[in-house]
Amino acid sequence: MTDNNGQPVEEFATVQAIFVRHRNCLMLRAEFTPLFVDYYLNLMQHNNRNAEAEDTMFKQLLAFFTLHLVSRPWQEYHAWTLNVKAPMLANYFVSGSSLTEDVVGRVFTQDVREPEANMLFAQNIRSGKEPHTSVITLPGEDVITWVEDFYRQSEQRVARAFELENDQYVLITAQPQADMDWLSELTAQDVAAIEANEELKQLETRKFTFRCGCTVEKILPTIRAMKKDFADVLSEQGFLEASCPRCGAKYKITPEML
Repeated sequence: MTDNNGQPVEEFATVQAIFVRHRNCLMLRAEFTPLFVDYYLNLMQHNNRNAEAEDTMFKQLLAFFTLHLVSRPWQEYHAWTLNVKAPMLANYFVSGSSLTEDVVGRVFTQDVREPEANMLFAQNIRSGKEPHTSVITLPGEDVITWVEDFYRQSEQRVARAFELENDQYVLITAQPQADMDWLSELTAQDVAAIEANEELKQLETRKFTFRCGCTVEKILPTIRAMKKDFADVLSEQGFLEASCPRCGAKYKITPEML
């Protein structure tokens, strides 16, 4: 994969987990261009397209969600569903795991139930344990506010989210005995120059791609379980069109498949 200048581009987003010494904060950061490229390739492959406003918010959400995954234990699977009425009515879905090092998601704008307030449904699944789901009311109308408020309400700690230039995103979370004054006063300019002003220690890296893994074989059991009479649709156009609920991939289901 190459960029517009013909230079090689990594095929994954490398998330760095960095401890900020003397501030007792964990910084997660990555340049998300490779992951966004995979996201757009998925849209193009299945003839999907999002409006510019929804597309921008989804990419921000996907980036911060990926950083959040690296702040959590390896063995967890996470999924966020946002049902928002403002700034525009839509559902945003993202999910992923550090075990597989992939994330996926999509935007829903059709047949979306309008909530009384912006809501976030966050699910955490760990092998051998019951899934944990939290439901949070989200103030504000932008992704950064939502992410920081998710940490305040669900994670019960302070986090700061930053979008920098060139698809760079940073999430800084408070650890025990964190310097809360420093964290609360951070600006994007401070974060961009953090190497020059703070003592950092890299803890680990994880490499993420945008990948679903759906196939028509995985979609078929869901279609069969619906137990609907598709005879009229099949006789008219010869196939059913089904889409993956995780990534929006479209599949044609023929009578022979059913």
